[in-house]
Amino acid sequence: MKFLDQAKIFVKSGDGGAGCCSFRREKYIEFGGPDGGDGGRGGDVILECVANLNTLIDYRYQQHFKAQKGNHGQGRNKTGGKGDDVTLKVPVGTQILDEDRETVLADLTQPGQRIVLLTGGDGGFGNLHFKTSTNQAPRRSDEGWPGEERWIWLKLKMIADAGLVGLPNAGKSTFLAAVTRARPKIADYPFTTLHPNLGVVTLGDEEFVIADIPGLIEGAHEGAGIGDRFLGHIERCRVLLHLIDGTADDVADSYRIVRGELAAYGGGLAEKPEVVALNKCDSLMPEEIEDKLAALSAACGAEVLPLSGVSGIGLKPVLSRLFLHIRDAREAEPGILAASGAIGAAKRATPLFATALAAAEAEDDEEDDGHYGPDGEWIWDDEDGDEDDGEDEDGSDR
Repeated sequence: MKFLDQAKIFVKSGDGGAGCCSFRREKYIEFGGPDGGDGGRGGDVILECVANLNTLIDYRYQQHFKAQKGNHGQGRNKTGGKGDDVTLKVPVGTQILDEDRETVLADLTQPGQRIVLLTGGDGGFGNLHFKTSTNQAPRRSDEGWPGEERWIWLKLKMIADAGLVGLPNAGKSTFLAAVTRARPKIADYPFTTLHPNLGVVTLGDEEFVIADIPGLIEGAHEGAGIGDRFLGHIERCRVLLHLIDGTADDVADSYRIVRGELAAYGGGLAEKPEVVALNKCDSLMPEEIEDKLAALSAACGAEVLPLSGVSGIGLKPVLSRLFLHIRDAREAEPGILAASGAIGAAKRATPLFATALAAAEAEDDEEDDGHYGPDGEWIWDDEDGDEDDGEDEDGSDR
């Protein structure tokens, strides 16, 4: 499925139905009088937030949405029926903007949230409505009121607890694949990631969502590379994980480039809590790691964590540091729904599987008297606790 995070559409609510001008004419009825009914109301334009969507691709090929008109009134005092509503389903985190792309009309952040964006027009009055003691046979009936119409922008801002930022090829997608079940595209060339990806991290009994966005280069706020519009997807994040490519010549300069782009974009990104990690440490010598950690720490003014998404070095310390910031933010703002629950991505099977696997491993450790060797072979221990040489008493191999 293609990813689309912006769409411009035209919406129109239904016009009200016209009133009816009618008189009761029946045999043996001496005084019939007016009996024209009112017109029905037009349909509304409703936007509904659902949890099983993550793109606005549905609005790529259809841009016009019109609710049904109200039915006309009829004789015998029959009021016209209401027009059918049109319901537009959008992903969690969708903002509805006016045509100027600045005025926010609504912000849908929770599954099941519904708003009536445009109200249908009222139906016109039938001639029965105008009957008075001095005007007992009115021949007036009104047309229905027109519905509302406007062009709007739908803008998706993904809801995540943590956001990954960094230069292209900093290892963001590899990190996402290492700590979640997400499978983003990974390759050895820049701008492999062309659209944001989400993944759910399970840390013990806790869960949080990580968002991976395309890499930033110098001048991205001016349109360089693929621009900085994808930064909108991490505006809702509680903490940022800034990954620095450890194989770069100047890690401090790499850090300053990305921080400059965050500040130029605005949206409060530069003020968000940040965890800095030196990635691809598996490709560096120990002395190189120490030097680059020191240079990067001097540039950011905070502790820098060593990391390797490929070999798994430093994954748990980084995730733990992220979760500390997320937990503090949740406690400070308890009314805001957690991202894993907001997007419907909480996978309760993951901790249960992890618990069952840990229990199985613990059971094996209790029953088996031995351990794995340096080459992955199983080494049995004898009764005295010493390593068995793998030979029987007669000298033959088992």
